[in-house]
Formats: sequence, C-alpha cells, structure tokens
Amino acid sequence: MLTEIDFLDVVRLTPLVAIDLIVRDASGRVLIGHRRNRPARGTWFVPGGRILKDETLDAAFVRITDAELGVAKLARDGARFEGVFEHHYADNFAGEPGVSTHYIVLAYALQLTGDAAVGRPDQHSDYLWLMPAELLARDDVHENTKAYFR
Repeated sequence: MLTEIDFLDVVRLTPLVAIDLIVRDASGRVLIGHRRNRPARGTWFVPGGRILKDETLDAAFVRITDAELGVAKLARDGARFEGVFEHHYADNFAGEPGVSTHYIVLAYALQLTGDAAVGRPDQHSDYLWLMPAELLARDDVHENTKAYFR
C-alpha cells in the first residue's frame, strides 16, 4: 500500500488508470453523485475509482462497484465497454499546490434493476438519477461526466 506521500509522487509523475461506471436504471436515468473528494470535489460525477497495482480489470470492477455503489459481486462481463477517456484536473487528492491529476478512464455502462438503494455516503454526499439531457443541461455536472453523453 502506498503512503500518501508516495501516492502524491505517482499523481505528480504519471497518469492514473480508472474505471467509471455509467449506471442506468430501468427508465434510462443515469446515477450521479455529489463528490466529497478531490479532484472534482463539489461537482456531480458518475461513480468510479482507480485500478490498483496488480489488480485485474475484473477484480477492480467488482471492488469499485462495491465501494462506489454498495452493490457486491457485479461482474465486468455484465457491463458494456463504452471506451477510453482522458480526465485532466488542475488539483489533486491532497490539495497540493501545483500538482495536477491525469486519469485514463475505462468507461463501462451497466443497468441496475430492482429498488435496492445504491451509493456510499463516504464517497458522495448525495445522489441523483437524471436523464442524459437533464445531466447535460446542468452547470454543476462535471464536464468529464458530460463527455459520456455527448
């Protein structure tokens, strides 16, 4: 496990690889969360997370869907790959001045069925289900999230 100082060096020197989850309900609405953490703190964003060193994509997908959605054992082969995206942020997780964050993001779309509540309050302060057109019309939805629907 990296210390915060070591991880800041990684952020300073390399791009991070992550998975974003484009989660839809049966009505076609998309799940977004109001971010608690940097980067993009205070904006609405799709759930997602970093892939860890030596973690397979399948294991990362299961871990991230559990950590971000509170839904255990969702398999990557049940999601549709939407493509590779780049996210650039002027800030970083630690708020260290002059250190930007660069992500290479693998976007996966999945549909949740049933009425089970999703979300983790440690990651997002609130959640919304919005139609893509509603999401695109809002100023407080991050541009990196809007890119999935353009």
